[in-house]
Amino acid sequence: MDISITPAGMGAESVVQNAKSIGLNSSYGMVGRVKAEDSLSADGTMFEALLNTAISNINTTNSYLSDAENEKIKFALGETENTHDLTIAMQKASTALQYTVAIRDRLLEAYKEIMNMQI
Repeated sequence: MDISITPAGMGAESVVQNAKSIGLNSSYGMVGRVKAEDSLSADGTMFEALLNTAISNINTTNSYLSDAENEKIKFALGETENTHDLTIAMQKASTALQYTVAIRDRLLEAYKEIMNMQI
């Protein structure tokens, strides 16, 4: 299962590279980088660490989307004339959302493939 082109037409490698540059994590196509010490806790599992990292990445994406919306509102109200900050916030939000959608699609593909396996 390889994502060669995302829905926005941007290559998967480009999305991952942009996601890394704005603070989202990637490790071999999985959501976030899972550290060994996170996965070896007494009552935790590897899945729990992976899920917590995914939730953290979603929260980061939501934060970027919120920041972009705030910058748009400030610009529309005339509180700021700095288009540079607006452009940066919008690009961060766009990249984070593309990354999140690409990961979601990959997880859904994996789930469908598992469900189609014959036992």
